[in-house]
Amino acid sequence: MNRIRLRDVLDSTGAELVRGDPELELDGVSTDTRTISAGELFLALSGPSFDGNLFADAAARGGAAALMLRRAEGEELVNPLPGPAGPAILAHPDPRRALADLGAWYRSTLSAPVVGITGSCGKTTTKNVLADLVAPIHPVVASPSSFNNDIGVPHTLFLADRETKLLAVEMGTNHPGEIAMLCRVARPTGGIITNVGASHLEGLGSLEGVAREKGDLAASLPRDGFLVLNADCRFTPEIRGRSAARVLTFSIEGEDGHRGDLDACELFFHSGGTTFRLRGLIEGEVTSPLLGTHNVQNLLAALCATIGLGLSTDEVLAGVPNLSGGRQRMERIDLPGLTIFDDSYNANPDSLRAAVRVLSGLHGYERRVLVVGDMLELGDLAAELHHQIGREAAAAGIDQLVLVGELARAAAAGALEGGLAPEQVHHVATTPEAFPTVDALLSEGDVVLVKGSRRMHLEDLVQSLVEARK
Repeated sequence: MNRIRLRDVLDSTGAELVRGDPELELDGVSTDTRTISAGELFLALSGPSFDGNLFADAAARGGAAALMLRRAEGEELVNPLPGPAGPAILAHPDPRRALADLGAWYRSTLSAPVVGITGSCGKTTTKNVLADLVAPIHPVVASPSSFNNDIGVPHTLFLADRETKLLAVEMGTNHPGEIAMLCRVARPTGGIITNVGASHLEGLGSLEGVAREKGDLAASLPRDGFLVLNADCRFTPEIRGRSAARVLTFSIEGEDGHRGDLDACELFFHSGGTTFRLRGLIEGEVTSPLLGTHNVQNLLAALCATIGLGLSTDEVLAGVPNLSGGRQRMERIDLPGLTIFDDSYNANPDSLRAAVRVLSGLHGYERRVLVVGDMLELGDLAAELHHQIGREAAAAGIDQLVLVGELARAAAAGALEGGLAPEQVHHVATTPEAFPTVDALLSEGDVVLVKGSRRMHLEDLVQSLVEARK
């Protein structure tokens, strides 16, 4: 982060200076006393069950140069650090809103292009792939992990400095208006919408609601920017019509007239990843270490973005063999007599279908075992969507299906209707209960794929399986 002055914070957020020098220079911004560094500004974020002001002393002990504390309108600020010494103190009625305002101001000081990335699934992997492709060519800043909300996006912006040549900013949403708000902060010059699917229906209401929300990224882009869209998504024409930017599309096995600017065909999955033929704006054979059709889509989206950024195709493609999908995103773990694909980071119907396709396409194993946890935030369609996944797993030839959670009961019913025998379908209520069931089920030479929503904590099951076989 470039150093900023306390005056910049005051001017951009409207905070009141309670104590300190407006010309004080700050080395960074923090909202977490566990990772704060000396010379940073600490913003005391509060939530339903915690008061950020109570962490003021910990922030000061961590070396904070300034504290922004919450003071409601008309209230007196109780100074947790009395006396003339210590960090500067600012007061603001809503430090979380101030964080977004400060992020928007800091964005205005940066000249690097910003690529906003959203979609129902694949946005984190696409962000990682884009960063990995560009990093050997130019300095890149990308959202750490899944920093994709009104806290994570400003923190991503703060990681950039004068040397940064690209910011890849992930943008998530679970209610209307969130993407538009994040775009006001990050002001993207380019955008990627990986797809529109059944995610966060509880807050967004319907697939059409998801499309409208994701489309807010398209609407925010400048005329001289670019937008990457999935040509295989039925909402692409509607979203395309909302943007004044140049549009680049990608597709899988596209037919004439329905093919993207980049199209992947003749896909072949193997132990080294995925090989395919690329046609369109880039031609040739490509081998990616990432496995699955969905990861080919993620790679195509990132390649389209590099075209929009005007980067050299030869330099970009040279980075493809070094790609990594990231932790818990189809992460392969080879153990004695067992292969695990840890895809436990999150799940929705589209990403789970993609996982089923990957597992069904794997060969050379004794049995293919699928562990599915509840998919959350699907609203009234939750039971129906879980039931469909069960049927699709049965049709894909999965040998053993383990279902975890209450919603997953509907997937069990779908799997049985789809033709799996009762001895092939296993249901447990919680993740801790899943380990003995899966552990007893697995045999020498099996492959197991684990996937579920984040709050199911299926990464704990993966860790238990790994430890049991060390």
